[in-house]
Amino acid sequence: MIAEAGLVALWLGAALCALQLVLVVLALKTPFVLSEVEAREASAPPAARPSTSLRTNGEGNEAGETWRALSSAIRPVAVAQGLLTCLAFALLILLFVRVDLSVLLVAQNDHSEKPFLYRFAASWGNHEGSMLMWVSILSIAGAAVAVLERRLNERTLVATLGGQAAIGLGFYAFLLFASNPFARLTPPAMEGQGLNPLLQDPGLAFHPPTLYLGYVGLSVAFSFAIGALVTRDVGPAFARAMRPWVLGAWIFLTIGITAGSYWAYYELGWGGWWFWDPVENASLMPWLAATALLHSVTVLATRDGLRAWTVMLGVVAFSMSMVGTFLVRSGILTSVHAFAVDPRRGSFLLALLALYIGGALALFALRVGTVREGSRFDALSREGSLVLNNLLLTVILGIVLVGTLYPLILEGVTGEKLSVGPPYFNSAAGPLALILGVVMVAGPLMRWRREEVKPLLRRLAPAAALVLIALVVIKVTAPAIGILPLLGLGLSFGIMLGSIEPLIGRNLRRTPLFTWGMVIAHFGIGVALAGMACDSAFTAERLVAASVGDRVQVGPWQVTLKAVTPGFGPNWTSMDATLEAARGGAPVTLLPQARYYWAPPTETSESAILTAWNGQLYTVLGSQAEDGRWQLRLWWKPFVTLIWAGGGLVALGGALALIGRVLRERRSAKNREATA
Repeated sequence: MIAEAGLVALWLGAALCALQLVLVVLALKTPFVLSEVEAREASAPPAARPSTSLRTNGEGNEAGETWRALSSAIRPVAVAQGLLTCLAFALLILLFVRVDLSVLLVAQNDHSEKPFLYRFAASWGNHEGSMLMWVSILSIAGAAVAVLERRLNERTLVATLGGQAAIGLGFYAFLLFASNPFARLTPPAMEGQGLNPLLQDPGLAFHPPTLYLGYVGLSVAFSFAIGALVTRDVGPAFARAMRPWVLGAWIFLTIGITAGSYWAYYELGWGGWWFWDPVENASLMPWLAATALLHSVTVLATRDGLRAWTVMLGVVAFSMSMVGTFLVRSGILTSVHAFAVDPRRGSFLLALLALYIGGALALFALRVGTVREGSRFDALSREGSLVLNNLLLTVILGIVLVGTLYPLILEGVTGEKLSVGPPYFNSAAGPLALILGVVMVAGPLMRWRREEVKPLLRRLAPAAALVLIALVVIKVTAPAIGILPLLGLGLSFGIMLGSIEPLIGRNLRRTPLFTWGMVIAHFGIGVALAGMACDSAFTAERLVAASVGDRVQVGPWQVTLKAVTPGFGPNWTSMDATLEAARGGAPVTLLPQARYYWAPPTETSESAILTAWNGQLYTVLGSQAEDGRWQLRLWWKPFVTLIWAGGGLVALGGALALIGRVLRERRSAKNREATA
């Protein structure tokens, strides 16, 4: 009965979602609401306003009562919908934990001998379960907006909840009609087929939920944009309400991408942290759009600029999440974390993609003329630097989008297979990323509205001098370094110094928390860039066939193969290598494994990684050759850990900025109440 209860909860959630959308439409059609918004329009001449009492004063009239009844009903409906969908997802998890093999999804993705953690994580390590998680997060996000959002004007909030319901309704339909996670299997299976062994890792147990929080969190920004377009309510107050939601989604996306990068690095056994795989790009594109949106919404909230552009980015950011969802779940990609192979589902998702993105763009085209121009500013100003930041991020996003979709479109049209890999992305996006780094150094040092050249150059001088010194030192000590790693490493020092310059001369105790957040996030970008450049420029690799007792030199390390012995785990057997690594001090033992899983039958390489202060020694055991020797793949990766440390700092900075903004909003609200 657990599966049936889950399905009932899902249907009820869908019904409430439909009810929420109907209530929103009825509320927005209520004439009282239109008059209230129009009356708040300061620029509208009183003579042009409607003259009926219904339109100028809702107290005591029928339409006013209708409006209040409808708007007050929407919030609890949104909350109930979120709770029911979460109940459905919790019941699915219970089915996986109990290994209920009478449920088709469990039989296809679970196994009784799997550790508890992976039985738990298997509930979202498949197509249907991951989509149910998607809808659960979407509905909870809508419920959170209904409960927590108090800064948005009431009519825009209602329209925003309508946007959230419209998105949710499509995905409920997708689950109930194309991807039912609770379908029964008759008769029940004797044993489950198990989860892809590459996904049986703690990193993948926690990475998808984090990433989904970011993906789906952007749906709130999308709904805010739709709500603002419907009510023509685009201004600083709207941006201040929208910013924490964008920031929250961006933080989770940052954490998800960073965790996913490290998972690919240590689990896939190829020693890379980013391969420009379409599935990786599917997470990067929303992050790029969200980063641009985060800066744009700051300009709108702080200086009342970039009104239409901010709304457009709200649409684009979630559209990139939709594109990523389509890529990963349509069946057009083959990847360890592409969850579907059924093109019919892809058609359903493509229809949703066209409906939501096309509808939003059409609404934007219809209403953008009614969005009033914001405040003007000089090109040389902090606003100007943020506009340039937005343009560069958008162009990089376009490069990634084209490089991701072009091979798929070409294959679909002509049947010709084309691989677009790191050479394209690095050469096309790399130089733009470096220019973006320069803008990131200069932007926070500029003044709002207008900046003078000479004072700006004086503030930039320390960072510029550090970059020049770094470039000379690096080129002298490593003359063979490539131009992009050289520039990237040199610029990283400038970004790190430039990021902390806004703190100079301040009383650090009185510096707002969100300023600390900006500083730490920008500093983290510099740290991550240094790690990327070092990994690209200085990595040493050895691929050898070794017998027991052989010694291999890689970078500063001497690695000796001491033994290869059989091993086993709860659902796998293995060959375990014992490696002894030394570089002058006491040797360190590493234990890479070559595993064999029997459900489903899969061979994997479990790397063993030694982390030192200045890098990582990465070791992988391959197969045994006919002459008895073992394949060993060894890397020495100087300062590679800076990549993920930088990602962590970026997420930490975002979290501090979010906390700081929320605290300031609360203090402001208390002050307003005290004044009133």
